[in-house]
Amino acid sequence: MTLLVFGQTGQVARALQGQARVTALGRADADLCDPEACAAAIHAAAPRAVINAAAYTAVDRAEEEEPRATRINAEAPGAMARACAARGIPFLHISTDYVFDGSGETPWREEDPVAPLNAYGRSKLAGERAVRAAGGVHVILRTSWVFSAHGANFVTTMLRLSETRDRLNVVADQVGGPTPAEEIAATLLRMTEALLAGQGGGTYHYAGAPWASWADFARAIFARAGRAVTVTDIPARDYPTPARRPQNSRLDCAKLRADFGITPADWTAGLAAVLKRLEDT
Repeated sequence: MTLLVFGQTGQVARALQGQARVTALGRADADLCDPEACAAAIHAAAPRAVINAAAYTAVDRAEEEEPRATRINAEAPGAMARACAARGIPFLHISTDYVFDGSGETPWREEDPVAPLNAYGRSKLAGERAVRAAGGVHVILRTSWVFSAHGANFVTTMLRLSETRDRLNVVADQVGGPTPAEEIAATLLRMTEALLAGQGGGTYHYAGAPWASWADFARAIFARAGRAVTVTDIPARDYPTPARRPQNSRLDCAKLRADFGITPADWTAGLAAVLKRLEDT
């Protein structure tokens, strides 16, 4: 199939390019700050389906750049979705657990009330609404805590810090599901095939299992990488950031399993694969 992907260097975009023959568009091909250029790229490529794997992801900086974040995370996906609807092709869009307020301990379901805590979350929620409003066949895939062997993410950050430090304080009262980018890409490709076969879309959750805190995740990284680093649990209030983060990032993935037969990956296996890839490079 002819599959158009927005994004070239991001974690999921790179994984998609490694798993399927796709046309991946970078900023030079379609700048997300220019939504109509994104729509024009879709019309020019005439693909069978489109995946938006590009986004503004600088959570803290978004507090000062919310209009820019909204243009990239909401207006551009809206334009893409409208172009896909006009052509009658599926559109798949990645969203985030940050659309919720992070309260409680119960995993969030797709239909639960949304209430973002920060500018990034608001921009992603606006993107979801724009995609739905376009009226075409679509999937919105909310995910969380994405990691891979590429780019800046929690795994690569922890490994970098371990090069010079043998003790780290890590937040322990924020809990979620670390999610391998490779598994998100595989899920998007399976969902694309299903949509092309006439299976309906909608909003779904995909996050790795089992649940872990950031401190738990850090300990797993160091243990599997053979790094002698002591992790001390701290509350989020002891590590203040410009943007508030949700404490509960658990996502209920039962709907994805029921509708598409996709079961979330064990992130510990994904972590082992990422560390192996990093060792080999």
